[in-house]
Amino acid sequence: MRMHLRRALIGTAAIAMAATLAACGEAGDGDDGGNGGNGGGDGGDGKGTIGILLPDDWTTRYEAFDRPVMEQTIKKLCPDCEIEYGNAAGDTSRQKQQFDAMLTQGVDVIILDPFDAGATAGWVEEAKAEGVSVVAYDRLAEGDIDAYVSYDNYRVGQLQGQAVLDSLGENADGARVVMINGSPTDPNAAMFKEGAHDVLDGTVEIVYEDDIDGWDPALANQSMTAAIQSLGNDGFDAVYSANDGMAGGIVTALEGEGITGVPVGGQDAELAALQRIVSGQQTFTIYKALVPEAEVTAEIAVRLLNGEDFDDLAPESVDSPTTEGIPSALLTPVQVTKDNIKDTIIADEFYTVDEICTENFADACAEAGLTG
Repeated sequence: MRMHLRRALIGTAAIAMAATLAACGEAGDGDDGGNGGNGGGDGGDGKGTIGILLPDDWTTRYEAFDRPVMEQTIKKLCPDCEIEYGNAAGDTSRQKQQFDAMLTQGVDVIILDPFDAGATAGWVEEAKAEGVSVVAYDRLAEGDIDAYVSYDNYRVGQLQGQAVLDSLGENADGARVVMINGSPTDPNAAMFKEGAHDVLDGTVEIVYEDDIDGWDPALANQSMTAAIQSLGNDGFDAVYSANDGMAGGIVTALEGEGITGVPVGGQDAELAALQRIVSGQQTFTIYKALVPEAEVTAEIAVRLLNGEDFDDLAPESVDSPTTEGIPSALLTPVQVTKDNIKDTIIADEFYTVDEICTENFADACAEAGLTG
């Protein structure tokens, strides 16, 4: 896995990462007044089990980046640690079963990226009762979690909204925008939407808006088709998509109706989205450097396992609907267009030119200046 992202892209929480690569040495006593783990299971001696639970198997990032980077980082910091893994495949009941199974198996720390963040308060309470620490990853799980690592998701939404305006240029004032938002069960989706609205409202007219269950690209495709049927082919000027997966479904709907030249944006910098950007089918994405996010999360989990302080990794604080003052690391996102893919995605080795510029995109890559 490529691990060489420029740290300038991330928030202060990741700065301490390099200072603790020997974290599985002698365990801290957890009595220094800072954030420490529950110290359950085999934790505290450089051994133990860390569980990783991710929400779906259709968002490319989870299996391509999040899981392998976390697993590699845990093993680097704690060679004797065991790792358990589960993917909910978009099913809250399945994720609860996976969570319960990890408790039964005696894990010491669970990294939880919830499919439905509002369902997790009881899960976390059960974990706490058994001395198991829970780190919320990417999505803010409800309950008395030990830490939260994500991006400034309100800022992500602002960047998306501004990118829509930038793509419209001098025609932004009064432009008609379709908004295809993320899942109602994901608290990040609400923050993306809020940030985007705060930039767009007052400048553009939102002519159609829909929230998509489970971030499902097929449902996004259906919603965009409904918008076209309602508004007409020339009834909108741009489309806001809350992520790249749904943007793919939206682009398919537009092309199916012969609609071209309408700006479409997303987030996550998925490979397919980058190829659509190079070829002109998608206008922008929001790049969230996933490697640092996963690294910081893994290190917090190891420190919790060992009962060690992690204030330097989670210097911020956020509130969830159930819990106030959650120690947090909020990293910094970046807008990516055809003009800066080389200086961001490729420079950071998130994806290589060869991965983006496959045979079908060779001409577009040459035109974009990515290849000779």
